[in-house]
Amino acid sequence: MRIADLIDPFKNIETPPPQTLGAFIRWCLSGAWPMIFVAATFSAMAGAMEAGTAWMLGLVIDMATESGPQNFLSANNLWMVLGMAAFFMLLRPVFFGLSAFSNNYVVMPNIPPLVLAKLNRWTLGQSVTYFDDDFAGRIAQKQMQTSNAMASVVSETISAIVFALASLLGSLLLLGSIHPLVMLPFAGWLVVYFLLICWYLPRIRKRSAARAGARAMVSGQVVDTITNIKTVKLFAHSDFEDQAARNSMVDLREKMLAFGKLSASFRFVLMVLAGVLPVLLLGATLLLWQAGTATAGDIVAAGAVSIRIAQMTGWVSFTLMGLYANVGEVENGMKTLARRDRVEDAADAVNLSVTIGQIDFDHVSFAYGRDIGGVTDVSMTVHPGEKLGIVGASGAGKSTLVSLLLRLYDGESGAILIDGQDVSRVTQDSLRSQIGMVTQETAMFNRSARENILYGRPDASEDHMIEAAKKAEAHEFILSLQDAHGRKGYDAHLGERGVKLSGGQRQRIALARAILKDAPILVLDEATSALDSEVEASIQTALHRVMQGKTVLAIAHRLSTLSEMDRIIVLDQGRIVETGTHDALLKQGGLYARFWHRQSGGFIQAEAAE
Repeated sequence: MRIADLIDPFKNIETPPPQTLGAFIRWCLSGAWPMIFVAATFSAMAGAMEAGTAWMLGLVIDMATESGPQNFLSANNLWMVLGMAAFFMLLRPVFFGLSAFSNNYVVMPNIPPLVLAKLNRWTLGQSVTYFDDDFAGRIAQKQMQTSNAMASVVSETISAIVFALASLLGSLLLLGSIHPLVMLPFAGWLVVYFLLICWYLPRIRKRSAARAGARAMVSGQVVDTITNIKTVKLFAHSDFEDQAARNSMVDLREKMLAFGKLSASFRFVLMVLAGVLPVLLLGATLLLWQAGTATAGDIVAAGAVSIRIAQMTGWVSFTLMGLYANVGEVENGMKTLARRDRVEDAADAVNLSVTIGQIDFDHVSFAYGRDIGGVTDVSMTVHPGEKLGIVGASGAGKSTLVSLLLRLYDGESGAILIDGQDVSRVTQDSLRSQIGMVTQETAMFNRSARENILYGRPDASEDHMIEAAKKAEAHEFILSLQDAHGRKGYDAHLGERGVKLSGGQRQRIALARAILKDAPILVLDEATSALDSEVEASIQTALHRVMQGKTVLAIAHRLSTLSEMDRIIVLDQGRIVETGTHDALLKQGGLYARFWHRQSGGFIQAEAAE
């Protein structure tokens, strides 16, 4: 095993992220703490070398002044000279090397993937509402921002803060060895230094968090525009989107100016304070030298320490500013990513076992937390192998019913059972693995055609994948695909959201995916409503193949696609108002019959609901 593997960045952490900053940082870095402490120890040892260096210089000066030029390299002094050479040429480089190796090789390459993997795993488990309420680009930006900021916090703490604190402690001890009176001005200076830091850094963190939020908003705005670029061009709204992006950038600029103003004053004040330190320490040591209680070597040691700390003050102030800026970004990311907007598995959840595929809705109600909308007191049984059509005007509750079956939301009352098993008591993954789905808005990844089809069953063989594509009547057009990088056929990438394909082609690939999944329950949510009649006819043939032997729930506005369903239910304002076969519902002369007679081009008109 490599030393770098002492931190496993991809180890699963099942606990949710806390929503307080300190606990959130500990959660993000869990699994890395032992090696962080090792790296911090080596950094502290390297920091202590700074005071050791000044002490060695003082010894050399005292030895030279006491021995004189003729006796400097006497036998008594030779061992001391060799010891000093070993310190500078061996011991000091070793500690600095161990510090750099442990931080830059063992810790830092592992922190970004460690944090990002945890945040991404948690984010993937959020409910669909979480993603509906935010920009996709902003969420992704927050994950990257938080993981990179956390890595910077760790790196700066180890390489700068721990190093500097060890240097300060070593310097304090060195000055105390010269004379206790030299420690007093240094201790006073440290008090003022830390008071300034305590005043500035919380404000820097706050302004940094505001800057991070504004930056993520710019990213979200730009990604949202680019994602919908065709709509922007079709509506000639380039200027509108440019202005929206500019407004976000104006806010970002103001936040950056506020941060820059504070950070500039912080550095200026600390640099003035750094200039005071050599005056204090050298002045005190010179006074002691005049009084005969300090040596020339003590003056050199005090001067070397004061100048080194003065130089370090500027570096540390810059690092602290960056560290607290990154802490602010972590805090801002925590507020977005650590939210608990989830549909959770029950503690005793078991895997769903589907034997016959019967679905029971038992007085199910759900209104998205509102007073109206969703579904109300829906009770029905979908028998094994039955093909059930679901009809209703927009907002009648059709998609809500399917979302509750898939447990994208938890019902507010009632229960949904599959083969007698309450879907709220089984694991979500096992539930959704037993349900295939084809929707109007087909989900395509910017990956190869092969990867998109295999999403239905990743372990399927090449032959099974191609067979599914043929059944979906997708094989022929897939063979003709070629992307911008020259990849052809099943290796060709489809573009973001399948943008390089026509609507019918996307539907065929989505259908091939569902065929390959071969789940016992199939949901068709407006699967053909966006297609022209010729394309729909070819896809209907493929749909009939995939529906064989499955329990099917089919939502459609185009009622002609439901005429061969075993049964049709009609929803109105979240309630089942009619149920029966196509012919029986037409004879009833109710809402379904009105839908049928008022169709234009096969679609339910909005006024049909009146």
